Amino acid sequence: MSLESVRAKITRVDDEIVRLIVQRQRLAVKVSDIKVREGLPVRDEQRARQVISSAGERAAKAHIDPEPVKKIFEILIAMNEESQHARNGNKKR
Repeated sequence: MSLESVRAKITRVDDEIVRLIVQRQRLAVKVSDIKVREGLPVRDEQRARQVISSAGERAAKAHIDPEPVKKIFEILIAMNEESQHARNGNKKR
């Protein structure tokens, strides 16, 4: 396998990662709508910890370093929360 073919495969994986992030963001819009309807706060600390912990556990089971994976999920959660704040008319970070 050549360097170019491996890089092409990485690019396809990167494209899929971006597609999944977009999908996650769209789901965050639905979460935001539900939270507004039910009067819930944007930040759900328990849920955030659960998602991050679970991601770290899945990474460890897959034999990759869980810490960077947990950081990625922290970023994803922050993106979702920022989106929810924006939908609520509150640009909070």
